[in-house]
Amino acid sequence: MELFERSRKGEIALLIQPHAGGPPEPDVLEEFADLARSAGATVAAMLHARIDKPNAATLIGSGKLDEAKTAADAMGADLVLVNHPLSPVQERNLEKALGRRVVDRTGLILDIFAQRARSHEGKLQVELAQLRHMATRLVRGWTHLERQRGGSIGLRGPGETQLETDRRLLQKRVEQLQRRLDKVEVQHAQMRRARVRSELPRVALVGYTNAGKSTLFNALTGAEAYAADQLFATLDPTVRRIALPGGSVVLADTVGFVRDLPHELVAAFRSTLSEAREADLLLHVIDAANPLRDERIGQVDAVLAEIDAGDIPQLLVYNKIDRIDGAAPRHDPAVRAAEDGSAADDHGLEEVARERVWLSARTGEGLDLLRAALIARLGLRRVMGAIRLPARAGGLRAKLYALEAVRAERHDDTPDNPGGWRLEVDLALSDAEKLAAGPDGHALESLLPAADEDDAV
Repeated sequence: MELFERSRKGEIALLIQPHAGGPPEPDVLEEFADLARSAGATVAAMLHARIDKPNAATLIGSGKLDEAKTAADAMGADLVLVNHPLSPVQERNLEKALGRRVVDRTGLILDIFAQRARSHEGKLQVELAQLRHMATRLVRGWTHLERQRGGSIGLRGPGETQLETDRRLLQKRVEQLQRRLDKVEVQHAQMRRARVRSELPRVALVGYTNAGKSTLFNALTGAEAYAADQLFATLDPTVRRIALPGGSVVLADTVGFVRDLPHELVAAFRSTLSEAREADLLLHVIDAANPLRDERIGQVDAVLAEIDAGDIPQLLVYNKIDRIDGAAPRHDPAVRAAEDGSAADDHGLEEVARERVWLSARTGEGLDLLRAALIARLGLRRVMGAIRLPARAGGLRAKLYALEAVRAERHDDTPDNPGGWRLEVDLALSDAEKLAAGPDGHALESLLPAADEDDAV
């Protein structure tokens, strides 16, 4: 279900940017225009509207309202987008005064999400968020639905207004969607618990929208997740297992963030965001070519804190270095700053300069540095050597072959090991520890590090 009926040919939109005090920052205007274009609108013009004291009826003043009406008429705009939350009364009054549909920032982002959702769960989440947003619009907004039913031929009934009927039906649909989403969430939680039981480290890609997360995800996994130069190109979570020297990890791509992301959207997309919330490590992807990258980092950190993921370790990935003249891939390890803060990094961190990798997901430059950083951060280690397996350990031998851990094999038919094998193996420490806990696993114990050695690493 979409909140707005869309035109196949797109719509011509007049954008209104309210602001208090001085003029708005250029990046705020650019992002607003990008949001409009991502929704399929053609931006005809943008008006700035200073609102030191918001008008309770229309948000903007009467003079600016007349200016917006004149501009919309002159440009043939059939849609007005306002980069500010609107109350139901303000939205209704603006539509009446301007003679065309009016959509606020929340409605605009919801419309984009409705276009991007592909999975069953994503569509349910979008519809739920839309209905909750619509529910606020039923309050004093739809006066044409306030006619009393009953008392007339063909309309005799419980005496319920049409507005009350629609509100009741909407609430019923919301409850139905919530139950369906709860079931999906249980299934996803079971899948996540299975990943925990498998002891695979979990890594989630996070970052400001259009930073190149999906492109990096595809480069690391060889997948074909949708990636495009647009806001919210990825909405549904995508999870893949990737093999690294030392073991495998689970990598998840998540929805991008923007400034002032509506709280109801953060709540609705809890499943997507849970991939970030339950990760062992966050790859915070940053558009290195964006002059406002430091501000973007702060905005993403704020959203991560809001979803209780602010304390998860991060590795900053500066992507798109191919757009910077003279930039080269590099790895900057985390550095403890001086006590006086003089060594704080350029992101305002006073205690630790976070570990950073500079790369280009599009060209592949620097991906080897990122893989090496992942191995180091996740503690992926390998063990190798010779082991002797008794004849009864065919199951363990098969598992070693399934892990592609066997480098050489010969029969070890000796008096103390009749019908057995001698294997040269090379496998991840985590895999070796799991196999050592199973049947005949004692054969692998000689490869495992001693407890004090393991603690020292």
